[in-house]
Amino acid sequence: MSTPGDASAPSSSTHHLGFSILSIVSKVTFDGTNYNDWMHNINMALRVEGKEYVLEEKLFEIDEATTTPEKLVSYKEHYDDVVKVACIIVATMSPELKRFYEDYWPYEKKNELVEKYHKRARQVKYEFVKALMDCNMKEGVFVCNHVEKMQRYAECLVSLNVNFDEELAIDMVLNSLPSSYDHFILAYHLKNIDTTLA
Repeated sequence: MSTPGDASAPSSSTHHLGFSILSIVSKVTFDGTNYNDWMHNINMALRVEGKEYVLEEKLFEIDEATTTPEKLVSYKEHYDDVVKVACIIVATMSPELKRFYEDYWPYEKKNELVEKYHKRARQVKYEFVKALMDCNMKEGVFVCNHVEKMQRYAECLVSLNVNFDEELAIDMVLNSLPSSYDHFILAYHLKNIDTTLA
C-alpha cells in the first residue's frame, strides 16, 4: 500500500486546504500530554473543510482494472483527502511524534492515538474529578487555602477540556464547607450575592 509520504507535489487546492486548516490548528502542537486540546482543534479544522470523514472511514485499496469509473473517482478523492489530512496532522505534532507517526494513515493514526493518549487522559480526568469531589474543608482550616486547593483541581480539569460553569464551581465550594458555615451559605443564597472564585 502507498503511504502518506508517497504523495506528489501539492496542487493549488491542496495548498488552499493546507493553509486554511493550519491557520486553525497551528496554535496547538501535540506533544503527548495535550491530546484532547489538539484533537479538538484537528476535528474543528477538518469539519470546516468537510474532511472529518477521513478519520472515521478506512481507505481500502481497489483494483483499478476491474472497478467502476464512479468507484475509481471516489477512491481517488478519498486518497487525496487522506494524504492531505495525514500531512496536516503530522505537521502539528512535536518532532519526536512526527518521526513515529509520519507513515500512518489518518484512520489508523487516530485509533492508535485514542488507545494510547485519550484513554490515559480519561483516567487523569477521573482522578482530578474525584479529588475535587472529595474536597471537604475541615474545621480550623483557612478557607482561602481550601478554595485555592479546589481552584487548582478545577484548573487542571479545564486544561483537560472540562468546562466549569461559574455558578457550579461556587456551589461545589459551598457544599465542601463544614457545618459551621451553614449560616454563611444561607445568607449567601438569600442575599443572592454576585461573586466569582477569582
